[in-house]
Amino acid sequence: MFRTRFKKEIVAEFLPPSHKGRKQKVIILCDGMPSIPRKQLLAGFLASKGFWVIYPRYRGSWESGGEFLKFSPAEDISAIIDELPKGLAEPAFGKQWNLSPDEIFVFGGSFGGTTALMASLDPRVKKVIANCAVVDWAILPQEQKKETSNKSYAAYIKEAFGNGYRLPEKNWKKLFSGKFFNPADRADELNPSKIMMFHAKDDPYIPYKGVKRFADAAGIKLNTLTRGGHISTEYIIRKYWPKIKTFIGGNNN
Repeated sequence: MFRTRFKKEIVAEFLPPSHKGRKQKVIILCDGMPSIPRKQLLAGFLASKGFWVIYPRYRGSWESGGEFLKFSPAEDISAIIDELPKGLAEPAFGKQWNLSPDEIFVFGGSFGGTTALMASLDPRVKKVIANCAVVDWAILPQEQKKETSNKSYAAYIKEAFGNGYRLPEKNWKKLFSGKFFNPADRADELNPSKIMMFHAKDDPYIPYKGVKRFADAAGIKLNTLTRGGHISTEYIIRKYWPKIKTFIGGNNN
């Protein structure tokens, strides 16, 4: 994969499509948190279907600059979209690609699913796929207790991932307000025709009932899996690609 930088801070890997189509279609892949960037094989799968694929690191995480959660991760996605018409440069190889996106899609799971839902508010995003998404940060204490006994989640992240995330406690606590980066707070603004969700009933971290309640209230299509736990985005996209392809309206293979 090639590498570039957006807004001088956001590092992203990217792949051009393996074959050209009539339209330039872009998929932005959003990682969960905490996680290790490892969606390169999924990016290759999507590029083989004729899509440009952008795989960013959120501000304040991994190779990107800045402070994690100083801004909503959805703002990172909008910042990337701002600069796509400038093309993509790979400084290490001295290469440049022209890019004039006709359609932009955002795919993500877990924390990345939250990012995808919030990114759908950007009118330039045509469709999003949100897998096992956090839809309301009111569940945060439950999720946190299952992951660590540390009273400070930010401290746990620092201990477990070092400088992989530069996350001050005050930024993490912003999620508790329910007003920051929270799909439930913006549910009445979401366009259900732009969103497809997947979730398993036995997800141990993000309770299915709350997600189902959110999807029903917002009128969003929720694909329910009986089993699977906290399912990976790669599994969902590969297994349900025909359904996803139909939903995003692609003529790609």
